[in-house]
This record gives sequence, structure tokens and C-alpha cells, in this order.
Amino acid sequence: MELAQRKADRRKQQKHRKEVLTPAMRKRIIKLLKKGFSPEQIVGRSRLEGIAMVSHETIYRWIWEDKRRGGKLHKYLRRQGRRYAKRGSKNAGRGFIPGRVDIDERPEIVELKERFGDLEIDTIIGKNHKGAILTINDRATSRVWIRKLSGKEAIPVAKIAVWALRKVKNLIHTITADNGKEFAKHEEIAQKLEIKFYFCKPYHSWERGANENTNGLIRQYIPKGKDFSEVTNKQIKWIENKLNNRPRKRLGYLTPNEKFKQIINQNSVAFAS
Repeated sequence: MELAQRKADRRKQQKHRKEVLTPAMRKRIIKLLKKGFSPEQIVGRSRLEGIAMVSHETIYRWIWEDKRRGGKLHKYLRRQGRRYAKRGSKNAGRGFIPGRVDIDERPEIVELKERFGDLEIDTIIGKNHKGAILTINDRATSRVWIRKLSGKEAIPVAKIAVWALRKVKNLIHTITADNGKEFAKHEEIAQKLEIKFYFCKPYHSWERGANENTNGLIRQYIPKGKDFSEVTNKQIKWIENKLNNRPRKRLGYLTPNEKFKQIINQNSVAFAS
């Protein structure tokens, strides 16, 4: 009982101990905020690299204090505190797709998120349906491929998807999509990439949780209401590079590119032995 009380007292003391935000920390925080890191990612990545850093709560407080003084650090926060509505039951163009294979048929190993090559695919539509963006996300590494589309029709979507993944074709196992008509050419994608293609149950967007999250991250750079026809391929590639080199909490604050290399290297060693 006494031991439990001592632990509780220690936690209370630590909770009320004021963290010191040093000039070096401030400089690093500003640098990483400008790179698109969230306060939590700044802390996690700093600790991974053995660099002293305050808690993410302290960083947030400092940012909002800066805002009250007329500063602009909050402008670097993802979504700047705003929330975007998730796509719900008003999904236009969702319905029956010939030859669709339900997610229930997908191998259980996909749920483990341990191997590279189990992908999720989706599209983001611009203002007034002008332009579209294709997003492909790897479940294990969070590696993302982003491509601009000329339209949301099934033929260009299939063509761009196959082209985007050509360099990792031999490493891909599955792709999972929602029931949008833009994926009606799924059999063509599966045949050309030599993979299995699965569909979520209607209106179950959480079955593609990684992809939904990635789409939200992209909105940090391309806000809702943006006409995608104004977005260049160079900008799209820049965003892709940013996301693939941003540390993720669920990856132990490795970046998607670092996690990808780690998995590939582990598989190479296992194969060689």
C-alpha cells in the first residue's frame, strides 16, 4: 500500500513539474513544424534520435501562446485545428461492381500489417468535381503513392494505378478499395499487377483506415474547396515525398520510407538464409 502511494506521489510531482523549453528545442521544433511534423511526431522522432525534447503537450501550449501573441506557428499545424468531415453514407457513385471480391475473402495476414504489399486505394475529388487525385497506401509501412488523374473514370484510374506501382510490382500482394465505380476496372489492375483485388463492404470506409488517414494528411497541403486542375504533378510529387519522409507514431517514429527499407532488408536476409 505504501509503495503504491509513493508511486502515486511521484507521478503527481512529475505532472506538476514545469518542463523547460530551451532555445535549442525551440529551434528544432520550428524546423520540424516547417517540414510538416506534428508536435507528437517531433517528440517521438527526437527521442528516437536521442535528442532532448519536451512533451507534445508543452509544444502545443507554446504554439498557442505564440498565436495569442500574433505569431504564425499554428499555421504549420496539420489542419490548423480544423476537422474535416469523413465521407459517410452520401457516397455518390457507390454500388454494384461486376466481379467484385468481398473483403471477407481477403487473407487474414493482411490484417497483421507485417508485410509490404497489401495496399489500399482511393480517390480524392476536387472542387465542383474538377480534377481528381489517386492515392495508394501500403498498410504495413504507410508508404503512399499519389497521382493526379485527368478524370474519375475507371479506365484512367486503372491505367494510372498500374503505372504508379510498376516499380514495386513484384512486391505487391493485394489491393483493397471501396465500392466506387472508378474501380470498375479492378480486374485489369489485378491482372496487370498479378495481385488480388478486394472491396470493402458498402459504406465501411474504416475497413480502409490507413488510406482514409492518408487522404486527411493530403488535405493539409490541398484543402477542401481546391480545384485540382490547378494542382501540378510537381506539387503532387512534393506532397508524396513529404508524407513518405514524415515519422509515424505507429511505426515507432520511423518514416514510411525507413520502414519500407527495414522490411525489405529483413526479407532479403530471411530469403538468403
